[in-house]
Amino acid sequence: MLSLQKVNKHYGRQLLLVDASLQLDPREKVGLVGPNGSGKSTVLRLLAGAEEPDSGEVGVPKNARIAWFKQDAGDMRGRSVLEEVIAGSGRLGELHHEIADLEAAMADPARAAELEDLLERYGSAQGDYQQMGGYEIEARAREVLDGLGFTQPQMDGDVGALSGGWRMRVSMARVLIAEADVLLLDEPTNHLDLESIVWLEQWLQRTEAAVLMICHDRDFMNRVVSRLVALEEGALVSYGGDYDFYEREQLVRAEQQQAAYVRQQAMLRKEERFIERFERHAAKAAQVQSRVKKLEKIEQLEPPRKREVVPFEFRQPPRSGNDVAKLVGVTKRYGERAVYDGFDLEIRRGERWCVMGENGAGKSTLLKLVAGKLEPDGGSVRLGASLKLGYFAQSALELLDPERTVWESLDREFPLASHSVKRNLLGAFQFPGDDIDKHVRVLSGGERSRLVLAIMLFDPPNFLVLDEPTNHLDLETKQMLVDTLKGFEGTMLFVSHDRAFLRALATQVLDLSGLPAKEAAAAGAKPTRRPVVYPRSYVEWVERTGCEAPGVHR
Repeated sequence: MLSLQKVNKHYGRQLLLVDASLQLDPREKVGLVGPNGSGKSTVLRLLAGAEEPDSGEVGVPKNARIAWFKQDAGDMRGRSVLEEVIAGSGRLGELHHEIADLEAAMADPARAAELEDLLERYGSAQGDYQQMGGYEIEARAREVLDGLGFTQPQMDGDVGALSGGWRMRVSMARVLIAEADVLLLDEPTNHLDLESIVWLEQWLQRTEAAVLMICHDRDFMNRVVSRLVALEEGALVSYGGDYDFYEREQLVRAEQQQAAYVRQQAMLRKEERFIERFERHAAKAAQVQSRVKKLEKIEQLEPPRKREVVPFEFRQPPRSGNDVAKLVGVTKRYGERAVYDGFDLEIRRGERWCVMGENGAGKSTLLKLVAGKLEPDGGSVRLGASLKLGYFAQSALELLDPERTVWESLDREFPLASHSVKRNLLGAFQFPGDDIDKHVRVLSGGERSRLVLAIMLFDPPNFLVLDEPTNHLDLETKQMLVDTLKGFEGTMLFVSHDRAFLRALATQVLDLSGLPAKEAAAAGAKPTRRPVVYPRSYVEWVERTGCEAPGVHR
């Protein structure tokens, strides 16, 4: 289907791809992995035709339909969400909008003289549109938008009024309805909530298109891909299996490489000792020269290189009182919509609450109420004694000074802390070496998230309120954060769309969507749309309800 053959690509002095080769077959689902900055997105740009290799060949069949989701929504305005999505379906989208324009022109009295020509063009466009299945495209677009979390009013609303994250969902919908032969997906789960991630996972499992994707969601990769391709020092190395298989196979290959390296080093030392011992013995001169030539011809092996991300050993926070937060009769409205109406919740020391809920259920609103960023319209939110609260949200990234470096941002907060401790912290959050001298203005979203989390956890509060803390983090950094927070002795209230994060940390579940009839029957409870408290872990919540996200069955 698509291929790279001995491709080389560099940016300035950085060599990203070295004789890299890749084959993507029809209907194959492949994940592309590698450290940040290794060149994964470059591989997608080469296959999409957005860039040319320095050398080598990019093979794309002449009639292949390729749809590319990238981390740039572009300029969207002047259309409804639905129209913007339909516009992405190639010739079918063009016909859809041409028919709409012709209908408007035929209804315009000022263009009555053109009516005959307009009718002829309209009939031709309508015939092509019908033949290509155009009258099903709107239903298909609405189905995809619904799966990605859009309400019907949002679908018909102005796309220009959406936030950046929602525009990214529109871009995703454009790609999914394109009926392409190949889908190139660059971090498709980044801007989705858990409900939409599970829906997309199921959609990709069913699609007949070949898929090549970059993704930092372990569960998503495990359920969608059948092969992993890793970018390793400029080469593309294939692993036949899901992400868990890739991790196991990496360990096996590293052990084999280490064993081969140790054997070769032992052989080299033996040969070198022979040469040193007999280099002045005339009787052994021929043997010495033979062994010298043998060593010159040997291609020396390298020891395996493994990127290790270790948790930072942060100091434990001071102990809080037993009562951490208490919400009594809380009401919160946005216009006519009541997000909370007489809501009660009690959070005790040491509990780790994950907040679940369908789109618009009020997850972020709850965290803002607890963190004091919003005031309730009614009721009360009371925090306990001896409490030090730390609040992380995507808006916190905007509080970083773009003119400061990574080091200056941390050093300003903790000027008296030792240099080595601060370097260790930044290293744990993937700012090694000269990366600490990067200015905040050039950092990616993931790098800014890592910096804010590093600053927060250096002197940790005893009550962490985290809104999507794993957004934009790669798999290794997510695992480091999980390992770090496992040892946290304070209290947590968080929203996350990463199932590995939820499984590892959540000891209580708050489902703001309530319990619809199907889930209620499975749980042996009565249906309700009011928030439901599960005083057990996320793992047990999934087992009990059969859902990984509210309303979405496994």
